[in-house]
Amino acid sequence: MQRYLDSPLSRRSAELILRLQTPEGAYPASPTFSAYAGYSWFRDGAFIADSMSVIGEIESASRFFDWCSRVLVDRVDHVRWIITQARSGRPPGHDQMLPARFTFAGHNGDDEWWDFQLDGYGTWLWAVVEHSRRHALDLDRWEPAISMTVEYLTTSWSRPCYDWWEEHSDHVHVSTLACVSAGLDAVLSSGVMEAGLVDAAREASSQIKATVFERGLSDGHLVKWLGSTALDGSLAAAIAPLGFVGARSIVGQRTIDQLERQLTVDGGTHRYLGDTFYGGGQWPLLSCFLGLAHAAAGDVSRARELYDWAASTANSDLELPEQVGGHLIAPGMRAEWVERWGSIATPLLWSHAMLLRLGAALDPRIPPHNLAARSGREEGAPR
Repeated sequence: MQRYLDSPLSRRSAELILRLQTPEGAYPASPTFSAYAGYSWFRDGAFIADSMSVIGEIESASRFFDWCSRVLVDRVDHVRWIITQARSGRPPGHDQMLPARFTFAGHNGDDEWWDFQLDGYGTWLWAVVEHSRRHALDLDRWEPAISMTVEYLTTSWSRPCYDWWEEHSDHVHVSTLACVSAGLDAVLSSGVMEAGLVDAAREASSQIKATVFERGLSDGHLVKWLGSTALDGSLAAAIAPLGFVGARSIVGQRTIDQLERQLTVDGGTHRYLGDTFYGGGQWPLLSCFLGLAHAAAGDVSRARELYDWAASTANSDLELPEQVGGHLIAPGMRAEWVERWGSIATPLLWSHAMLLRLGAALDPRIPPHNLAARSGREEGAPR
């Protein structure tokens, strides 16, 4: 039987993430890609930290959550202002909301970006609570930042914002709502929140679920944004690992089925129909999310096929890309993006993390601890 977490690619993935994690605790999105270099995203980073937590790299995940906490606490006055303005019916403009990405030192970027996204803040809540529960850690270490994030999300969750892909800022995206609800539910289950926030968090999560089931479904499956009929590859995450909808529920099953029918070709999953970014290729990390959804639904065989496709995209240095061009939706657009930003982001740490996460789901018998050490990393080496 295949031992997923003991493969050279898994060992390389863990080693790469640990080695590239910055002294501040941030996970770089991609170390050399021109548009991403020097930045860490809450969303990508939270999923990376969750994967590291699952394979037993407890310190690495905790250091990322420490970084998130510092970033938020350093902005306490601004966050309080956003919350106050929102509660008074004067929500700040997009450019005054928290950004999606920060420099490794925790500063706002100084270049123009599509920044107002809410999904990362829900994802970090979900991931930090799961991490603390998985390893019996005290959440008090991160409580001030957790409470700030809960207030920020309960007052802003219904606003249109950019999606996972930093596009379509005039819509409310179902994947974003799933991240926010999963984060709020995780914190509610942890008991770490002050009593005054509990009711607001519970009400917001309940409203999110009601909104999605009223306006975020088409033919019984999740859709890209409220009122749409389109799909998005990120919707697999709402099923697993977030658990926003059950993998064996009717909605979960129909969403998986449509993601396979409309967006997945030979194991590679596209972001959405009409995607033109680098020609609209297939994303290994999305195949891994879909694999997690299949595994949660009980179809381990299909989950393994999706894992194998994602693993097949690694280059000779065992580095995974952001996307591959074997099946493009808009091949005529690829050259334009290459000219603008250079070659496709490789390695993308999020891709490596999701391969580890799916591998752990497929091979739970293997002891996950110190996975990267088996690839030759010396104890105490810089991370």
